[in-house]
Amino acid sequence: MRIPFRRRAGRHGNQRDERHHTGTCYRSTSYRPLRPWQVRDRRFRLGRRGYDPAEVAEFLDRVAGDLEAAYRQVAVADREAARVREALRRWQSEQAQARQASLHQRPANQGHHR
Repeated sequence: MRIPFRRRAGRHGNQRDERHHTGTCYRSTSYRPLRPWQVRDRRFRLGRRGYDPAEVAEFLDRVAGDLEAAYRQVAVADREAARVREALRRWQSEQAQARQASLHQRPANQGHHR
């Protein structure tokens, strides 16, 4: 299946990523990230002088491979972040329970100094 690339309207016909002063990239809600299969399946029309089809295919395969690796790394990082968040929640819960238990074990007169 071939997915044609569409140009988004913008300055001079090219849409550039608008960046906030912190360097964060903002994209429209209709933005969909490229998938490796879209890169591999992309075909270009040959002009009068044209491109070398083998060279273009080799480059697209390389880009698609890099994209696959990047998506794998993002997935691993997401799983690791979820694991760390869950461990932090458990630790915070245990700390809160320990604080509550120590408050209940303290004798009533120990908390007041004269």
